[in-house]
Amino acid sequence: MNTVENRLETLTSALLYSMNVGGVYARTAAFEQVINGLSTLISRHRDSKAEILRFPPVMSRTHIEKSGYLHSFPHLLGAVSCLHGTEDKIRSAVEQSKVRGDWADALVATDLVLAPAACYPLYPLVAARGPVPLSGLLFDVACDCFRHEATQETGRLQSFRMREFVCVGTPDHVVAFRKRWISQSQELANLLGLSYQIEQASDPFFGRTGKLMAISQIEQSLKFELLIPVRSEEAPTACMSFNYHQDHFGATWNLRGTAGDVMHTACVAFGLDRLALALFVKHGLDIERWPTPVVEALMSSK
Repeated sequence: MNTVENRLETLTSALLYSMNVGGVYARTAAFEQVINGLSTLISRHRDSKAEILRFPPVMSRTHIEKSGYLHSFPHLLGAVSCLHGTEDKIRSAVEQSKVRGDWADALVATDLVLAPAACYPLYPLVAARGPVPLSGLLFDVACDCFRHEATQETGRLQSFRMREFVCVGTPDHVVAFRKRWISQSQELANLLGLSYQIEQASDPFFGRTGKLMAISQIEQSLKFELLIPVRSEEAPTACMSFNYHQDHFGATWNLRGTAGDVMHTACVAFGLDRLALALFVKHGLDIERWPTPVVEALMSSK
């Protein structure tokens, strides 16, 4: 382990406590203080017209299937399963676990999955309301998310907090929204004293077909990320992303404008846990010794 990784592990062990599962941690008061500060800072940059919605960590399995997530990212999806049946059947499964330890074999999937991103529950909700107004719609959404990551290196959590600003509207609306936020995100990073770079990116699509989808995503400039050196300068960590979905969710959920045209969508996503970790890596464990502008940005209520 090199010096940077050693320092990162030392910082992490002081802020996050292992829960005996890779990528899942208990968070200390200091870590949560910074998370709360980041949340307040992001809220101060929310458009006044944005509707605020907070989602639970679970969502409809039917909705996630219809959205296309199961097809594109089956390796990341987590489903909620429970013991079903009569009392005798459930008790039998529990008792057998004492002998063979295989009670999980008796689990049956429910109609819930763990939310993989904060915006996925939003689109069917918007569709149920009817036509999208000419001015478009803006949302501020958040939830605890889950992704079954293949590796649990520091900063790549299985359970994490995501905050998103989402735009639903015409192509011009959503492209302008994303362009504006790519610029604003850099202002935020500068305010927090973080070094960064903006790069084109692709989502981790599954399988051979997924590789072609990733290439297409890059060719069309559909995804950008704000990268901050957390583990290293050579392999910076994506802490914000800026995504243009084109008409994917509009067509999937029949999101239409008042003239009947299919709406486009875009979102900016803030990885709160990664941003918090980036701040500790940059400024150290003692928040009181952080640069004054950074502390004021995080702790101001205005």
